[in-house]
Amino acid sequence: MSVKRQNIVLVLIGLTIGVSLSIGQGVFAEREAPAAVRGLPVDELRTFTDVFGRIKNDYVEDVEDSELLENAIRGMLSGLDPHSSYLDREQFKELQVGTTGEFGGLGIEVGMEDGFVKVIAPIDDTPAQRAGVKAGDLIIRLDDTPVKGLTLNEAVKIMRGKPGSILKLTIVREGVEKPLKIEIKRDIIKVKSVKKRMLEDGFGYVRISQFQSKTADNMVSAIEELKKQAGGSLKGMVLDLRNNPGGVLNGAVAVSDAFLRKGLIVYTEGRVSDSRLRFNATPDDILDSSPLIVLVNQGSASASEIVSGALQDHNRAIIVGTQTFGKGSVQTILPLSNGTAVKLTTARYFTPSGRSIQAEGIKPDILLEQVHVSAVERTFDPIKEADLTGHLANGNGKKKANTGDSKEKKKAESLAQTDYQLYEALNLLRGLAIQREHMQ
Repeated sequence: MSVKRQNIVLVLIGLTIGVSLSIGQGVFAEREAPAAVRGLPVDELRTFTDVFGRIKNDYVEDVEDSELLENAIRGMLSGLDPHSSYLDREQFKELQVGTTGEFGGLGIEVGMEDGFVKVIAPIDDTPAQRAGVKAGDLIIRLDDTPVKGLTLNEAVKIMRGKPGSILKLTIVREGVEKPLKIEIKRDIIKVKSVKKRMLEDGFGYVRISQFQSKTADNMVSAIEELKKQAGGSLKGMVLDLRNNPGGVLNGAVAVSDAFLRKGLIVYTEGRVSDSRLRFNATPDDILDSSPLIVLVNQGSASASEIVSGALQDHNRAIIVGTQTFGKGSVQTILPLSNGTAVKLTTARYFTPSGRSIQAEGIKPDILLEQVHVSAVERTFDPIKEADLTGHLANGNGKKKANTGDSKEKKKAESLAQTDYQLYEALNLLRGLAIQREHMQ
């Protein structure tokens, strides 16, 4: 099965530009300046020129006009919302490269909160994840530099660096009394956005760590391989979107479409006509209606919320985990004539039922925290009927013990200890698969 194609305008729905710079490209559109219609704010512009003149004349050091104006533009955009920003030539170029899935950095998606850098999610198989950085961490110091007072772009510049060099993060984590100091070795980040494996006979697992331009194609290929391993079809599948910070809109729409046969996937609403978009599913379901579980957590944002919201509204999947991040706005990249660009929030997106996720997130159908479990060692095995002296035979004849069941049990116990949410998702899948068999 190939990915169902759609005429999708490529817009940003990822999180605030961060260390990874992995949030895609945007719509390139020319629009009439609204100021030409409403008239210029003369009094405010006069105040601006007065401040500009005071800085030029009275500031302790001489400042170039271009630097002052660029800072003014940055401040104008950053004052709108956490996701609008000005991109200089270097940042714009890195943003365009980000959709290929290879870039330099630590491997974290970040935003700003109360003047500190907040980790939205560490990216799979990156230095940040391996060092123990977690979603929700607040970075308060970068080496010896306090983060308070820095802009996000300034903090990001410090976090970037030569691959192999060390950066020391001072982190405040909820539930931990003292700040944590974590050393991370910078590296070239190569993100493989789709991973797969078979959980057990007939039950597949697919993880999407980011939504890139080819994510849907890669996901479909992964599912097809799992179906071959399972003998042609899957009894059920877990789609893991935990700590997935988002990506490009067309990736989220195409992934949702792969599991839906019809209906609205997502729509956006903004002030201008080309920010009002609707995306509908096309026929065919790659899983042939087999049960689907979607795992989410507080690090699931933006594109992840579009997918989980669409599948939840259409009753196509059961959403399991914790409430998602709540990033329900769309950013458009508007290139400027000097090679720079503006990343501007132009719309809000809504799930098929009309829910706005902005600052709310997706509430799971089954709330399940990620807990750590450990096996309890038995001092003795429980006594069963078969252990009693002279017990009656069952009349079915002697059968050898099923060693396969023992192996599966040990495998399940291991999964429960390493990833409790996935363990419970698999249990739920088993139940749904049994119910589906009985209904057929």
